[in-house]
Amino acid sequence: MNPWFGIALALAAFAAGYAGYGWRGLLLAASVTAFWLLLQASRLLRVMRATAEAPVGQVGSAVMLNAKLQAGMKLSALLPLTRSLGKKISTEPEIFEWTDAGGIRVEVELHGGQVTRWTLHRPPASAS
Repeated sequence: MNPWFGIALALAAFAAGYAGYGWRGLLLAASVTAFWLLLQASRLLRVMRATAEAPVGQVGSAVMLNAKLQAGMKLSALLPLTRSLGKKISTEPEIFEWTDAGGIRVEVELHGGQVTRWTLHRPPASAS
């Protein structure tokens, strides 16, 4: 969700609360807003706890990750897909890499915490 939309929604809750119930409405709006922020923080902490327990840069299937990626996807939506933190390859632009057991890897470029580009790299086929 756009942060400006969330701010506008909280301000609307405060205005409606005050218009309808006076200072009690302000308290209710503050309680609801604080509860919403705590839910968001809890969700983010749950994602970070799950990703911290996995090996860095490892993913179950790089091909499936590649299929599920979308331009504009936020980092908070990317981490539950990978279930691990990415291995940082580059700082400018920010590029992270995830590799699966077969050696297939996905490089994801982030700008402002959002996915801008990604590339799937397959290992060279062995000569048999």
